[in-house]
Amino acid sequence: MTDQEKKFLLKISRMYYFDELTQAEIAKKVGVSRPIISKGLQKARNEGLVEIIIHDQAFQTINLEQEIETAFSLVDVVVVPTADMPAEIAKSVLSKAAASYVLKHLKDVSKIGISWGTTLYNLVKEFPNEAHDDLKVIPLVGGMGSNRIELHSNQIAYELSKKLGCSCESLYAPAIVESENFRDLLLQTPTVADVLEEAKKIDLAIVGIGNPYMNSTMEEIGYLGAKELRSIKEAGVVGDINSCFICADGSIAKDTINERVVGIRVDDLRNVGKVIAVVEGAHKVEAILATLRGGYIHTLITDEQTAVELTLKMRGQK
Repeated sequence: MTDQEKKFLLKISRMYYFDELTQAEIAKKVGVSRPIISKGLQKARNEGLVEIIIHDQAFQTINLEQEIETAFSLVDVVVVPTADMPAEIAKSVLSKAAASYVLKHLKDVSKIGISWGTTLYNLVKEFPNEAHDDLKVIPLVGGMGSNRIELHSNQIAYELSKKLGCSCESLYAPAIVESENFRDLLLQTPTVADVLEEAKKIDLAIVGIGNPYMNSTMEEIGYLGAKELRSIKEAGVVGDINSCFICADGSIAKDTINERVVGIRVDDLRNVGKVIAVVEGAHKVEAILATLRGGYIHTLITDEQTAVELTLKMRGQK
């Protein structure tokens, strides 16, 4: 590039970006055609004479969304800006964003399935009251017990149905039972079998993703003890979705506690039109990545820090 050409590109760039003249106005002033101005402005950017910087917190989250969405062919990724927010406020902001997203995607939905856990409890807590009396809410996994009852799927399904002004089902069984034989007996009872069959016909599923080894709701409630944790670790489990334990490649772990879970299998989620996962916490990155590799969800909604850690892991930088 000659000095004269560089001077010309800088001149039209100043007129366009600083003086805010249109390309046609600049062309008239300098005595050339508008296409020459257009090509000149593009060349100024290509040569590094002009650098456009967007000072917007949301800009980073958009890049994160696009990177994750493209890598796993997802329908949607929503990264909620939460940088520098106190933990409780960040959780509330994430839950409100997730609730808003769900409400916008209720068109052509008649049955909603929902799982359980702290993140989904917070989601329903932030859900606005909006009448959808034609809907029905169905728990996707068993939910009985006296410990932290507000986190169980039956209670979450009931609370969501109240917010939506609609009906709901209850799955009268624990999420995890003592033995595979007991689970098989439960699956034969009409009250359990009918609800699980209906759960397979939902139009939209809302699920959480968990790390069984850190900040685990299942361990807190008592479903996971030292024996179970050893078993799933030996099986290569890195996370769970709807209480189904999965390995790093996204496959369902075999010969584990999975055989004692009362709920729909994650394989059934592949037949659901819309599966939305709401996840909070960078300690769940391995579990999120496994879920994405398994192709179990269509939409991921998460906080900014978790998305940053996830993309670093995807790039092999962690």
